[in-house]
Amino acid sequence: MKPTRLRAALLGCLLSIPASVGAQDADVVAALDRYAARQAEVGLALWQRPELGYLETQSSALLQQELREAGFRIQAGVAGMPTAFVASYGRRGKGPVIGLLAEMDGLPAMAHAAEPVRVPLPGQLAGHACGHNLFGAASVGAARAIAQWLKDTGNDGEVRLYGTPAEEGGSGKVYMTKAGLFDGVDVVLHWHPAADNSAAQGTTLANISGKFRFQGRAAHAAIAPERGRSALDGVEAFNHMANLMREHVPDGTRIHYVISNGGAAPNVVPDDAEAYYYVRHTDPVVVREVFERLHQAAQGAAMGTGTTVAFEQTGGVFSLLPNDTLGQVMQAALQRVGGVRYDVAERAFAERMQQTLERRPALDEAAALQPYRADNAGSASTDVGDVSWIVPTAGVSTATWVPGTPAHSWQAVAASGSTIGAKGALNAAKTLALAAVALYQSPQTVAAAKTEFAQRRGADFTYQPLLQRTAPPLDYRRKAAD
Repeated sequence: MKPTRLRAALLGCLLSIPASVGAQDADVVAALDRYAARQAEVGLALWQRPELGYLETQSSALLQQELREAGFRIQAGVAGMPTAFVASYGRRGKGPVIGLLAEMDGLPAMAHAAEPVRVPLPGQLAGHACGHNLFGAASVGAARAIAQWLKDTGNDGEVRLYGTPAEEGGSGKVYMTKAGLFDGVDVVLHWHPAADNSAAQGTTLANISGKFRFQGRAAHAAIAPERGRSALDGVEAFNHMANLMREHVPDGTRIHYVISNGGAAPNVVPDDAEAYYYVRHTDPVVVREVFERLHQAAQGAAMGTGTTVAFEQTGGVFSLLPNDTLGQVMQAALQRVGGVRYDVAERAFAERMQQTLERRPALDEAAALQPYRADNAGSASTDVGDVSWIVPTAGVSTATWVPGTPAHSWQAVAASGSTIGAKGALNAAKTLALAAVALYQSPQTVAAAKTEFAQRRGADFTYQPLLQRTAPPLDYRRKAAD
């Protein structure tokens, strides 16, 4: 189907959504307004106890508790991940099945107070620099509102909330996808914290990540250095080769790393060292090829330094497959909800925080909606990508952060623990819930989304994950936590 014909068909589907949905929107919004204070409490509780990937024990338990109290059936510890779960509500086998995603993991070394100036929190090893505390809380809020709507109206359908751990490098959703947990789902909706409001749909970067561990031979660095073989030398030689590669990879490739273990003391030749790498590109084929070249460089570095090297993959995700049909539904819902409006205290907080930012757009951007696009090119990666190649998927972002705030920054941590973050998360919950209600009421739109999905994916597509591990690396953040 050509794009113009597809858009015409989509318009017909959207116009077929019953007028009663507009009348029922108020009930959904009212339900979320009643839950707003509790949703903010849940988001703050996750923010105050940030947990790293696969270690989100308290966060997962709290989200499950909120859903269980609303009558959801819960399957916990799915796909080999103790903190992953699927919560469902509604009549199985009748009506569309709509899935929502709820992330919950924090980032290491990002602990910060909810203040508009730099106030690190000593002794706290993680922080919500990507706003996943808000992500989880708002998705649960939306799921509860949808369940209430299904109950009150008697509509057929099922809502499933997926508690998805370890998005930050652990690829939790990929294991859920491989386990078949999205089989039978008609549509998946998700959202993400941001510094603006947008329902634009587009691609992200596929990636592979993992740890190259070099082994050498320890020795006294002054008395008998000739007896040692430095694993750190292996890491440094490898990193140098990787940096030389940057000139000779396809445009758009991103290679980044940290030395996650460089030895314990300068007077000891390190017998083990580790480099943690990511490779990203829009094309999964390019990611595979570049990472294979990294493997070869690591072997060369080991040979040249008299060490050995082993590799452990920690993550691997597809790029997002956009869906304009669902994007248009999300855009319509976002337009009903609108942006985030600051009160006097919040504006003062935002003005002070903007003094610390490199980019300082107008604060009114938080209240505005970005123009809709169906071909947005993102530069981040997400394990939602794999889900989007299995089920028609669409996302939305809302202004939980002060305009100009970059993700993975202390400013994002601070706003995610503030009322600014809570307001943006409430808007996200309302947008997800209204979009779901519209889809339950319009089987034609769900069918159109599936048609577009099949067209974009291609008839010959076979899902072959970039993630080759059979079991999740449940300890990939353990060292940071310890």
